[in-house]
Amino acid sequence: MIMNRITDIFACIFAAVIMVSCGSFDIKENSGEDIAVFPDYKDVTVPFNIAPLNFMTDDVQKGKVMVATENGEHLVRPFKGGKVSFPVRRWHSLLESAKGGTLSVTVMDADGKAYKPFCIYVAEEPVDKYVAYRLIEPGYVLWNEMGIYQRDLESFRQSAVVENKDLDYACVNCHNFADRDPQAMVFHARKTEYGGTYVSVDGRFEKLDTKTPQTISALVYPSWHTSRRYIAFSVNSTAQTFHVSDPNKIEVYDSKSDVVVYDVEKRKLLTSSSLFSRSSFETFPSFSNDGSKLYYCTADSLKMPTSYKSLKYALCSVEFDAETASFGKVDTLVRAENESVTMPRMSPDGRYMLYTSTAYGNFTVWHKDADLVLVDLESGERHEADRWNSGEAESYHSWSGNSRWVVFSTRRTDGDYTRLCLGYISPEGKLGKAFLLPQRDPEQNKRLMKSYNIPEFAAGKISPKGYAVRNASDSYKVEFAGSYRPEEVDAATGASAVSVN
Repeated sequence: MIMNRITDIFACIFAAVIMVSCGSFDIKENSGEDIAVFPDYKDVTVPFNIAPLNFMTDDVQKGKVMVATENGEHLVRPFKGGKVSFPVRRWHSLLESAKGGTLSVTVMDADGKAYKPFCIYVAEEPVDKYVAYRLIEPGYVLWNEMGIYQRDLESFRQSAVVENKDLDYACVNCHNFADRDPQAMVFHARKTEYGGTYVSVDGRFEKLDTKTPQTISALVYPSWHTSRRYIAFSVNSTAQTFHVSDPNKIEVYDSKSDVVVYDVEKRKLLTSSSLFSRSSFETFPSFSNDGSKLYYCTADSLKMPTSYKSLKYALCSVEFDAETASFGKVDTLVRAENESVTMPRMSPDGRYMLYTSTAYGNFTVWHKDADLVLVDLESGERHEADRWNSGEAESYHSWSGNSRWVVFSTRRTDGDYTRLCLGYISPEGKLGKAFLLPQRDPEQNKRLMKSYNIPEFAAGKISPKGYAVRNASDSYKVEFAGSYRPEEVDAATGASAVSVN
């Protein structure tokens, strides 16, 4: 879909010629000057069903903007206060006609001086209609309000899925969907009487009490099995410190962590010695697209926080048999040598794996060096996702259902607040330049004093809302399947007295 560079240039020039001839866009001078726009929508690749890419600039306060297709269709809008806003219906009509081609965007000031046009490439593949995310103040210590919200990507409509006020101001976090199904959802709440793990397989939530003598914490970082019978979680003893001079500002680390699998039907937790050991930290589980493997990140246990910069996580997988609820052979995919690997996610078509790479640690949202890394599972090739990464942290990410789009969190705007970006990957494996989630007022990506985290695509609108969660059934007690005696863990081999019923 991404066109040859020379072809792109000619497309923009052709569109610019059309603009000059349009009576409603009377250019008196083609300056040839580049214009700086925010968000940076220059040369980005977008889905044809995305909301309008409203933008702003400091170069022009008043004038006009024209967006034109290669066949001459165009949209002219006033530029006021350094901003432009495109009507949703007319914008979608324009993108539909430009599908698989190029849009040219030209800004002209009030005196008729036009800046150099820039291009927007329109992919033939749509993005999932909804994305869900948590909004929270970036310190993650105190909050007045927080919640899980959903955004209609074809418009600017945002609505609440569950807010902390619905659950007596509990901390709500760690949401995930089964194959992007809005009726099959899991999230966690803590700190109040409504605390627990909420699981829905059919749109109706039940609350789980997941405290067991064997597990060190509640269930976090979930990943659904393709059968929907199982959900993988990690259990973590997590702490947070604030740096005085380190540019990473905040460090979040685990002093203990394990991985378990929840059996939805039997309400039991399953594990194995490779996932549940005193000698190692295990975290961020993620099932493969066919459910035959469970990927996870693991590191040798070190004394924390004194050794936090020495902690590096490898990426491993363990075979999983859904019929027998048993685990098999362990394989190491990425060794913890030159990087620390976190947050592995497989594309739905099984072709790619995307993970976050950093110099050390596992909670990368504050690590300036944290980048997305793309692995071709067919060839085994590792690719730096340069068209998606920035000089600030990239972390949580999710794949669209057609495996053509990725949504991820980034601190590229100011280094303090995470925003959402979308990136395109063509069927041939070429990446399009990522772009910030469009907003009705583009300045929102600068002034919103909350961070987005854990973006997850959803195929439809999520329900029920918070009131239904509050009225969820009484907690079901979750059992630990089998026995576990931590004193019997062999640090050399990782073998332990874990048995699965």
